[in-house]
Amino acid sequence: MLGTMTGNVPLNELGEFLKKRRSKLSPRMVGLPETGRPRRVAGLRREEVAQLASISTDYYTRLEQGRMQASAPVLDTLARVLHLDDDEHGYLFQLAGKTTKRTRHRGRQKVQPQLQRVLDDLTATPAIVQGRRGDILAWNALAAALVTDFSRIPERHRNYPRIIFTDPAMRALYADWETSAHIAVAQLRMEAAQYPEDPRLMELVGEMSMRDKQFAQWWGDHRVAARTVGTKTLNHPVVGELVLDWDTLTANTDPDQHLTVWTAQAGSPTHEQLRILGSWAADQNLSPSRPAT
Repeated sequence: MLGTMTGNVPLNELGEFLKKRRSKLSPRMVGLPETGRPRRVAGLRREEVAQLASISTDYYTRLEQGRMQASAPVLDTLARVLHLDDDEHGYLFQLAGKTTKRTRHRGRQKVQPQLQRVLDDLTATPAIVQGRRGDILAWNALAAALVTDFSRIPERHRNYPRIIFTDPAMRALYADWETSAHIAVAQLRMEAAQYPEDPRLMELVGEMSMRDKQFAQWWGDHRVAARTVGTKTLNHPVVGELVLDWDTLTANTDPDQHLTVWTAQAGSPTHEQLRILGSWAADQNLSPSRPAT
């Protein structure tokens, strides 16, 4: 019932806090599209918070109504979804009657120096470094010319699965966009099994499930895939059709960092087109990523 106790704190106080915090957020603030339709109440709807947190609407509704307790990982995710600061995050745990035990937040990844040196030396081969969740950590100039100018994307949104679903140019670039996007989801699902309590991964899945029906459907299929090797055909707007082999190398110093390279057989039309693309990239002043100092 309402007022059920967890420790010495009634759960309905937790629910009131959650309601107050979601009322302060707009869809735009959490990366959701604005529909333009009027809202009966201020802020996010319950179902939007639930989707962003990758939990059911019924589960979240019961939390707000004080009819159930939340686990520490769910509280961590809700704190991120609701943009709570550190004090509010701690207060949320106190209201839920939890101890100070919380999901350990790993620091922001930085590209490994060894991988950065490899990128610096790869002038004729497109290459990127991906971290957890498919975050783009680094790239060379030819990768920017091949895929997109990553420097123009805000760092928080510099994520491969997010880019492939949200950038309309990707649907034109990939000859078989659906297969490439499906693989990206399957790779993300594989990582979710390894890090089931990663709050940023859960936030990404919730956001993309709200934004794209295909993402939500494929995520629900539970298909998994590892980052290995393959072949992609790209329809590049400057040099035309490219048939590229891609390979993924994992850093021993950080197994969560992967170097992906796109190559073509010497003497093939694609090999020559990559050379032309490199010259075009130089003319466009496309730059590689620079390590943070």
